Amino acid sequence: LVSLALASPVLAQDWREEYPELTIGISSSENETDAITRNQPYADYLSRELGVPVNLIRGTDYAAVIEAMRSGHVQVASVGPAAYALARKIMGEEIAPVAVTLDSGGNLGYYSIIAVRADSPYQNLEDIKGKSFAFADPNSTSGYAVPSYYLSTELETSPNEYFGEVAFSGGHEQSVMALVNGTFEAVATHWRNEEAGNIQTMERKGLIEPGSTRIIWKSPVIPNTPVMMLTSLPEELQEEFKTALMAFPEKDPEGFAEYTRGTSSGYSPAKHEDYLNVVAITEFNAKERRKNKN
Repeated sequence: LVSLALASPVLAQDWREEYPELTIGISSSENETDAITRNQPYADYLSRELGVPVNLIRGTDYAAVIEAMRSGHVQVASVGPAAYALARKIMGEEIAPVAVTLDSGGNLGYYSIIAVRADSPYQNLEDIKGKSFAFADPNSTSGYAVPSYYLSTELETSPNEYFGEVAFSGGHEQSVMALVNGTFEAVATHWRNEEAGNIQTMERKGLIEPGSTRIIWKSPVIPNTPVMMLTSLPEELQEEFKTALMAFPEKDPEGFAEYTRGTSSGYSPAKHEDYLNVVAITEFNAKERRKNKN
């Protein structure tokens, strides 16, 4: 018994010897300063709970975060469902979702929306046919994959055929800023409920005037962004991370509220099967792009 008691702490430290620090990858859905500031309580909490420094790194886009995971520079990341689908395509079972955020009402989903300026005459998708349009990022779920899929399957067209001008803004904030400034007449972004979404966040941050935009289309529900992890990590590390993550709202409610902007009630376990529909959407879009090129 004495021998076992002495051995247990040594075994518990094994993964820390291999990983004396961890790195979390952040996607490009908001500007770098705000992203780092918002995520810092998350990293600080995990550092305390796991007993090693947890660092943050922000990719220039979703693909950059995935590449950082593929190369082993990032062990954990939270990216949109379509970006997870891309990661799974590239890395296979070397990566897996471990948890998903719940909204303030305990719901597991959010939406893609198409927004226009509030003072525009546009009321529906038919009104913006032939107009200028911006997606956020090629690997964004709400900012590209879902609205592009809808155009193909429901309207039997493609973005390049339907709109007069199509561009990628580089991110959700950039899209809405360009919309408000008049660069584009409509944009795709994300929306959760009346209190939470990209537009509401930008209004609270003072980046755009409240009420300056209007939603003219909303998608079916999309599964929330997964927290994904390298499956090559030591099992003890994976389990300790999952335990710490699930306890975040209770153990550090102030840090959790700052990290989630007060729009989440916690986490729920996640698995690859939860994202099969999104994987199918991204595969469909990829086939359509290849077909249109030919």
